[in-house]
Amino acid sequence: MAKLDMTTAIENARASKISPARVRALPAGYLTTLFVSSFLFALGAYLGYAVYALVFALASSAIILVLWLTDRIVFDGRRLGRTGLLPRLWAKAIGRRDRLKISDIEQVETTAFRGIKRGHNIYFTYRTTVTGKTARFVFSSGHPGYRKLIKSLLPRVNEDVLDNVSMDLRDYLADKRVLKQRAAEWEIPSTDVLDASFRDIHLTERDDVRPSDDDAEKAARLRRLGNELRLSGRLLQALEAFRRATVLRPRDARLLFEFAACIRSLAGSERDEKLEHKALAMMRLAERHAGNDRDLLARIGESYFQIGEWRRAAIVFKRAADAFDSSFRTLRGLAELALREGKIAHVIHNFSAANEVAATTALRRWSKTEVDYFSHLNSNDEYMELEISRVNLVDTLERIRRSSVRLTFIGFVLIAAGLLVDDYVIANVGWTVAGVTLAVWLGVRLVAKMLSPRIPFELMEDD
Repeated sequence: MAKLDMTTAIENARASKISPARVRALPAGYLTTLFVSSFLFALGAYLGYAVYALVFALASSAIILVLWLTDRIVFDGRRLGRTGLLPRLWAKAIGRRDRLKISDIEQVETTAFRGIKRGHNIYFTYRTTVTGKTARFVFSSGHPGYRKLIKSLLPRVNEDVLDNVSMDLRDYLADKRVLKQRAAEWEIPSTDVLDASFRDIHLTERDDVRPSDDDAEKAARLRRLGNELRLSGRLLQALEAFRRATVLRPRDARLLFEFAACIRSLAGSERDEKLEHKALAMMRLAERHAGNDRDLLARIGESYFQIGEWRRAAIVFKRAADAFDSSFRTLRGLAELALREGKIAHVIHNFSAANEVAATTALRRWSKTEVDYFSHLNSNDEYMELEISRVNLVDTLERIRRSSVRLTFIGFVLIAAGLLVDDYVIANVGWTVAGVTLAVWLGVRLVAKMLSPRIPFELMEDD
C-alpha cells in the first residue's frame, strides 16, 4: 500500500511540473446556435420588430461568443477535461463525465482532413477524438494549442489505445517553422523543383552493399524528417526524404511502411491510381521485410483494413497471430474483420482473447464491453432487433437531416426572390419553408444524437 502511495505521489509530482495544455473546443454547436439566432433575427426584422430583433441578435451573439471562447479542452498532466459551461451542463443532464483520467482512456482516434491545396502541398487538418467510460473529447489542429496537447497527452497513453494516425502525431508532429529550417539543412529541394519527377518512384534492393553505422543514423534522421514533412502536408519533400533514406536502408520495414503512407497521401490528393498501386506495392514490401516485428505487422494490417484491402489485412493479422503471441492490436483487428464478414461468434472470441492480453484496465473494460454487447446480440433476438431498428432509424434521420438542409436553402432562395421582386407571397412561402425545415433539422439532429449510443442490454435483463 505504501509503495502504491509513493508511486501515485511521484506521478502527481511529475504532472504538477507540466503546464496545462489547452485547445479550443470545436465550434460546431455554437455555429449552429448562431445560425438559428441569425434566422430568428432576420424573421423578426421582416415582421417589423427590427429593434427587438437587433437587441436579441447582439445579445445572443455576444453570449455565444463568450461561451465558445471559454470552452476549452485542458490536459493538466493527469486528467483531460472541458471548461465550457454548456458542455458541463449537458454532460450532467445526460449522465456523462466531463473529465477523464489518463488511465481511463480507452480509445484515441485521429482523422486527417485535406484542406487548402497549394500546388502539391496540402494543409491537413487533424481531428482527434478521445473516449473513455462515458466521456468524449474532440479537438482539432485548426485551433492553437493542438500540438502542445498532443505532445503532452499521447506519450502518456498506452500505445494499444492509439490508432495509426495518432501514433504518427505522437512521434512526428513538428512545428512548421522549425521543419522548414531542417528541410533546408538537409538540402531537400523545394516543391517546384521536385514537381517534374515525383511520380518516378523506384526502389531497388542492393544485396552487395551493407549500410554502415553512419548510413543507418543518417537514414533514421531522414526517415524522421520525411514523416514530419508528411504530417505537415509537404508531401513532395517528404517523398524525397524517404527516397534518400531507402537508398541507405532499402530493407527497413518500418521505413518502407511509412514511405507507403506518404505515397498513399499524395495519391489521394492527386487522385492518381498509379500512385495508389505504388503505395500498395511498397506496403507489400514492408510486409515482406517485417520479419518478427509483431507490432509493425499489426499496424500494416490496420492500414490494409483502412484502405479496403480486406484480404491482405486478414493474411497479415493471421500471420502475426500464428507466428507470435497474439497482441491486443492483432486480436482487435481480427475481431473487426470478423464483424465486417458478419461472423459474430468470431467477433466474440477475438474480443475475449484481446481482453485477456490487454495491458491496461481501460482496455480490459472496453474489450469486455464489446464482448458483452456482441454476446447479447448473438444470444438475444429481441435485443438484436432493437439494435438493428436503432441503427436503421439513425440512418433514416441522417437522410432526413440532409434533405431538410437542402429544403432550408431552397426556402432562403424563395425569400431572396420574393424580396427582390417585391412579392410578399413568395417571401412568406420561403419563410415558412425555411422555418419548418430548420425546426425539423434541429429536432432530427437532437434525436439522432440521443440515439447514437447503443441500447444498454441491462434494460433487457431488467425486463
